[in-house]
Amino acid sequence: MRGARWLGLLILLIFSLSSSGQAHYIKKYKKLSDSLSKIYKIPSAVILGVAIVESSSGKGKNCKMLNNHFGIVGKNNLRKTKKIKTRYKQYPSAKTSYVDFCKVISKRKFYTQLKGNNDAALWIDHISKTGYSEQPQIWKKRILAIIEKYKL
Repeated sequence: MRGARWLGLLILLIFSLSSSGQAHYIKKYKKLSDSLSKIYKIPSAVILGVAIVESSSGKGKNCKMLNNHFGIVGKNNLRKTKKIKTRYKQYPSAKTSYVDFCKVISKRKFYTQLKGNNDAALWIDHISKTGYSEQPQIWKKRILAIIEKYKL
């Protein structure tokens, strides 16, 4: 019984730390997401939701080492600088990563049909069908849960 109580407390602690990390990430990038939403007509909730999941709220290795908040594949210089081989794109800043994500999405076939539509679930569904994630159903559920939880 005592072990179960400790396990429960550990799970609660991990969940609360994760939630505070997500809330901090949202506070840090909400304005950027909102401004890009106005420019690209992609819901801010979609931009921020994908960024939270793909970057692990800014704590993921690709985010920290490459400023890559969206898991976008491309060129980087980590092999030269740190002897690390990775397929993910490197960005000079978080802002350039966010802008690139919006540009990538704006080149998809569904974009013209959805541009200006604020239905985040519809956007996430279309993005997931483009092969953006290797596990589209799980990816979709995670992002929609984040959007709902934080009322993005």
